[in-house]
Amino acid sequence: MTEVILHQPLDMHLHLRDGEMLRTVAPLSAHSFSGALIMPNLVPPVTDGQMLRDYRQQILEAIGDETFEPYMTLFFKPEYDFDFLAPLAEELTAVKLYPAGITTNSEGGVSGFDVEELRPALSAMSELGIPLCIHGETGGFVMDREKEFVPIYEELAVAFPDLMIVMEHITTAESVEALDRHPNLYATITLHHLLITLDDVAGGMLRPHLFCKPIAKRPEDREALLRVALEAHPKVMFGSDSAPHPRHAKEAPGCAAGVFTAPVALPALAELFARHGKLENLQRFVGTNAQENYELDPPKKKVRLVDTPMKVPEKYGDVVPLFAGEEIGWSIASVE
Repeated sequence: MTEVILHQPLDMHLHLRDGEMLRTVAPLSAHSFSGALIMPNLVPPVTDGQMLRDYRQQILEAIGDETFEPYMTLFFKPEYDFDFLAPLAEELTAVKLYPAGITTNSEGGVSGFDVEELRPALSAMSELGIPLCIHGETGGFVMDREKEFVPIYEELAVAFPDLMIVMEHITTAESVEALDRHPNLYATITLHHLLITLDDVAGGMLRPHLFCKPIAKRPEDREALLRVALEAHPKVMFGSDSAPHPRHAKEAPGCAAGVFTAPVALPALAELFARHGKLENLQRFVGTNAQENYELDPPKKKVRLVDTPMKVPEKYGDVVPLFAGEEIGWSIASVE
């Protein structure tokens, strides 16, 4: 039997929603991860300190006795300034910027990327040491949206050299290449973008539970992502972008964007890294890099994964996971 033990695994991009959905999915992440960076795009989005504290409390109530730290974020607004952010700096792990209307519940995001318009907020974040996480897509042709956004990432990286900028859920070779051009650019990569291409989503019968934003790209893009993930590039971190939607919202016209991976993330990653002979690098990808880059001290947790197959449930509540009804080659043996 092959095994790997992970210490303080972290998910640096997680959607937990709210209400009944929160109560369904939060315990699944909290069981196997020590903490996660929680996305703020609720309805309405999390935009002030009281909303942030209320949401954190809802998460803690939803996870019950699990050992888990929700690392909280605010939904970026250009009007944020030093006086607004400074009192929240100890409660905030990052601020998340969405282009307006580009993904789920992002209608209140940024409509333009004029550096001078963003300067007051981003300068304050630089001074306070608050990282900026960005969903980096333009409104262009869907396969080119992330590639077209790379120059914006680079412009921001040059304009704010002391600001940690995280390119969220990158999907293209161009984003991978940008990582090493700027010392303050970092990235998260999802499980599903390491596994699938657009062909898996729409090459045969449409598979709505694989539809996500950013959309899966070409094989050569997946290979670029795999390379830096398997090598545990120091500026690359695991961020699941696990995005639950009820089944009726996925299997419908106007299919909701998001892949629900939280319950299978660690076993599937162990299987992937083992298949490529890189199991020794999994700890850095799912924990150590994030701890160092974000300067985090997550709760102690030890997760033992073994190459014993597990059957993935057809659904959790009303949410269909990645690999629903299938068998994957690894499973969680214990969590301490």
